[in-house]
Amino acid sequence: MQILEEQKVPAPSSTPAAQGMGWRGQFNLLRWFSLGSFFIIAAVALGLGYISTRFVVEESIERDSMLTAQFIQAIGDAEIRHAGITLTRTMGEMLDPRQDNNYPDVDPGSRAAARIEFLDHVEHLPDSLLAVVYALDRTVVWSTNPQMIGMRVEGDEELDESFEMKEPVSTSYHQIDDERPEQMLLREPKYLFIENYIPMFNADKSKVIAMVEIYKEPADLVDRIQRGFKAIWLATGLGGAAIFLGLFWIVRRAATLLESQQKQLVANETFVALGEMSSAVAHSLRNPLANIRSSAELAQEIASQSAQKNIGDIINQVDRMSRWVRELLVSLRPMNDEYERVDLMLAIDDTLSAFEALINRSHVEVRFTPNACPPVVSQQVLLTQILNSLFANALEAMPKGGLLGIEIESTSPGHVRMTLSDTGKGMTKQQQQMVFKPFFTTKQGGLGVGLALVKRIMERYEGLVELTSQEQEGTRVSLNFKVATGGEYGAQHSAGRG
Repeated sequence: MQILEEQKVPAPSSTPAAQGMGWRGQFNLLRWFSLGSFFIIAAVALGLGYISTRFVVEESIERDSMLTAQFIQAIGDAEIRHAGITLTRTMGEMLDPRQDNNYPDVDPGSRAAARIEFLDHVEHLPDSLLAVVYALDRTVVWSTNPQMIGMRVEGDEELDESFEMKEPVSTSYHQIDDERPEQMLLREPKYLFIENYIPMFNADKSKVIAMVEIYKEPADLVDRIQRGFKAIWLATGLGGAAIFLGLFWIVRRAATLLESQQKQLVANETFVALGEMSSAVAHSLRNPLANIRSSAELAQEIASQSAQKNIGDIINQVDRMSRWVRELLVSLRPMNDEYERVDLMLAIDDTLSAFEALINRSHVEVRFTPNACPPVVSQQVLLTQILNSLFANALEAMPKGGLLGIEIESTSPGHVRMTLSDTGKGMTKQQQQMVFKPFFTTKQGGLGVGLALVKRIMERYEGLVELTSQEQEGTRVSLNFKVATGGEYGAQHSAGRG
């Protein structure tokens, strides 16, 4: 099916809308949204994940430390009562052996028994790495590491603040600090460890007189924290991915729609810009062409035999130019969405009858077996224009004869496909890519609106046109129509008339 010798007429792009679409087209909405949203969502997800994990760690450690402090202080009170010591005394006052003579109202045996029992409980705390008891002057009066007993710690800000703040417990979660000599742990922790400062008060709780320091590595708590980390980061990652993919899908749909509308706007601007000029030229040519043809017919009646062929050529060329003018006017005519139930078989028969003389003159064999076919969605006039363009292209591609095939088949429920094939010279791959562009043609003197008009009409009525071609083998054009049902036709037809 010959359409083409490479005479390209570029569509104008000098209109303001076309120029605007040009610079806007350089902005890739989908790419920039993907990058921007990815980094923003990733930053938010990382921030939320970090805050959540820190909250889990701090809350878990503080809760564990509070329970440890309450346990230590409760044991101290219990041992005081168990030893029969007056309630005006506290375990904090009993922990420093150097102060034994300062409390004559307490039996030395009871004091020693209470202290020993209390320290035994502290020593056997679960998950303990080191336990230390500081006197008010920051001297270690007892420790699970005997090497520390008698050591005086100076310059430890955390210890000093714990003596001064009078809070139930001071806690921190960190690694071993080699610069702190008091961290003489009995064993190396596997991960991080918790350091608790538990104050021991006097009777009226107005003063901290001793400090119990507990280093512990709660394995169960660490496992729970790590499981919490995994759950938080997994939920954050999946949530961020779901948000990104959801927004990406929405913006991709929007970008596709925007791109389609931009192309449609450019096409409309092209038709509007060329329409005014082309329509004026086409209308101006119709009357001169009709006069030329009439004059040629009159001259043919009185012309000599030798001039008959030349006058016949004039008439054929005038008819050809008239067809171009008609195609141009149809291609520039605004289309409405009103459609009709069109008999495809009848339209094909009418087109074959119209081209019968040219088919016989070109020695083209037509292979067409009529089959039952439901009405399709289109307009009678526009479908005739489509078939005329395709048949004319096919016959021009086979000037020395060939085979013209017409097939009709149901491809899927609600759709019918008509395939028109020829054995002409075919097209190159580059020509196939440009074949549906307005005003692109490779035919000598062609206008280049035939297939562009076919595509425009088919898409207007929810159809599809496909073209495949091989050089020196021929071309196949498939028209996929939507089947018109009675209900659809009535509703649409009424809407169009209203």
